[in-house]
Amino acid sequence: MQKYPTLAVLFLLPLMLYSGNVLSNKQNITLSDDVKHAYVGVETCGMCHKSAQQGEQLNIWKKSAHALAYLALQTPKADSIALTKGFTTKAAETEACLKCHVSGYNIDKELVKAKFKMEDGVQCETCHGAGNDYKSPSIMKDKEKAVANGLIVPADREAFCKGCHNTESPTFISFNYADQWAKIKHYKPGNEK
Repeated sequence: MQKYPTLAVLFLLPLMLYSGNVLSNKQNITLSDDVKHAYVGVETCGMCHKSAQQGEQLNIWKKSAHALAYLALQTPKADSIALTKGFTTKAAETEACLKCHVSGYNIDKELVKAKFKMEDGVQCETCHGAGNDYKSPSIMKDKEKAVANGLIVPADREAFCKGCHNTESPTFISFNYADQWAKIKHYKPGNEK
């Protein structure tokens, strides 16, 4: 058994990544220019999202290729792919690679809290938005309030995922949303929709 999943799998699994105030996917979701939420990191999110009551969401992420997405860029194979594509930097330093393999590479450092680690790859805030302003349980219990404070709940998950899982990836083969979502779905029990 390989220590890390193959690069092909890792290129197929990363979800859409936040890029400044615009999510660079087909949905073109934007946040107000005057709202800048800070990133807190998977460790902070995981404090509440690890229990059975929350669907063991942290463990689902830890077992996914998303958790290893940044590590995949630190391999000789990834560097070779980047070189073949004409990049002069290592894959882990190439924006075209980072945009789908990591959160936080291009964020104003003032918006990054102490527990946030870029090395955590495609993490909670990659898909759900910077969590500093919606992380408290009192806000998270009210979905409207959480969304008003930065939580993103993609209306069309498949389109959202295809923001990264597409032919722009040099190792893209195909993307079957239903099969891939089954591997990472992380609903709170009783809220499976």
